[in-house]
Amino acid sequence: MMNIEGYRNIEKEGEVMRRKIMERLKKWRNAKNRLPLLLYGARQVGKTYIIREFGRSYFENTVYVNFEEDKALAGYLEVKLTPAYIIKVIEEQYGVKIYPQKTLIIFDEIQSCEHALTSLKYFAEQAPEYCVVAAGSLLGVAINRQQYSFPVGKVQLENLYPLDLEEYLWARDKDMLVDLIRQCYTTNKPLPEALHKEALNLYEDYLLTGGMPAVVAAALNDGDADELKRLIYNSYVADMAKYAGKGDSVKIAEAYDSLPVQLARENNKFQYKLIRTGARSSLYGASIDWLIQSGIVLKCTKCEQGLMPLAAYEDLSSFNLYFSDTGIFNSRLQLTKQSLAAARQYMGALTENYVAIQLKANGYKLNYWTSTATAEVDFVIVQNGEVVPIECKANIHVKSKSLDSFVKRYDIKQSIRLSMRNFGFENNIKSVPLYAAFCV
Repeated sequence: MMNIEGYRNIEKEGEVMRRKIMERLKKWRNAKNRLPLLLYGARQVGKTYIIREFGRSYFENTVYVNFEEDKALAGYLEVKLTPAYIIKVIEEQYGVKIYPQKTLIIFDEIQSCEHALTSLKYFAEQAPEYCVVAAGSLLGVAINRQQYSFPVGKVQLENLYPLDLEEYLWARDKDMLVDLIRQCYTTNKPLPEALHKEALNLYEDYLLTGGMPAVVAAALNDGDADELKRLIYNSYVADMAKYAGKGDSVKIAEAYDSLPVQLARENNKFQYKLIRTGARSSLYGASIDWLIQSGIVLKCTKCEQGLMPLAAYEDLSSFNLYFSDTGIFNSRLQLTKQSLAAARQYMGALTENYVAIQLKANGYKLNYWTSTATAEVDFVIVQNGEVVPIECKANIHVKSKSLDSFVKRYDIKQSIRLSMRNFGFENNIKSVPLYAAFCV
């Protein structure tokens, strides 16, 4: 049976799968006032692979420490946390020589060793000449539960998400198509119809496959991508049992399993009663926080006004939750490309979930807006200091009284409408095909 480890080395005919995070890592390496870098992200988004590839490509040598596996080293760190001591221990334990600027030191699964996390502060203060990258899958959960001494202000934080659609197209050798899509986004000129149809077809492939690197690699190599998605989902459930108490893990799993039902509703504000009868925030609030901190769901908070600053108008008690990967979402629905068009109840939910992922990968905070009546705008972002509403449509029918209401109420200069339609611009609404959401 296929397993996740079988696709740990994500390569395609000798070429490494291209990720945008690599440019940020290179910028970090060359920074004048470099801090240790801490890479967040859910399990299986490719953190370990990308930082090891970064080390192979841009350093003379790399030292890789996995604190889930190396308990002995964690024991040494209980003695002393000075960089000089830690480097000496690693050199002796691993039989390598560590050089300032030339060696990449990788601390993986750092959530398993509180002292390793604390040591990042001392690397920042006492030995900034050493290049240290740490990664953790459930770091937010560990810090929240165990009161870790987090090195506030002493690390550079970076988030890694599943492949967005642009990275997926790169993996499919569609670099030229990506360039044309970006060009059309800038000019608002339509993509030639044949290319528009091809891009829509690739978008539907991505919608079902998702962006987990191992799953994408399996799909590209005729592997069992569906089985891998199920394995990743099961690994998430296993983490719930491992990193939460017995009672908590049951509630976390119940909340997570309610997402397809939550998202299928026309008003998909998260409702505790859909988890089970009698459920309420006092019982499940901590479970929701666990899912968010683990990175396996994305939170979109309601804003009551379309005014700057948006954060001042957030209603923290009202929110939507999305899967962090459409492939995992689809795995719960068991849809195929043939059945996708018929699944009208979920097409809107899948589309909205997809857009949430693309926006989050681009660094936007997720908000939505509803009026006291029935008007609702799917996403509201801040772009160049301006409030920009985003409407998502799963097909070519794009009329929206909600968007019109929002624009008039808050005198919005420009809106974005994502749909199956080609690029265009009319009545201050930027028409963007769904496959170009990564351009926003």
